[in-house]
Amino acid sequence: MTYKRLEETTFTWPAIRDGVMALNHAQFEALFAGLDWRRVKALAVRPPTAAE
Repeated sequence: MTYKRLEETTFTWPAIRDGVMALNHAQFEALFAGLDWRRVKALAVRPPTAAE
């Protein structure tokens, strides 16, 4: 599947800064699923509040 996507030039690669290409897990999964990883945003995680 990866080869086919590359053959059709549907991957949009992230920019490389200081020799590193940074993607979070959701963006990585979207990239290899052929989706636009630029539209994927990580959700803010909040710690649970203690019930009093």
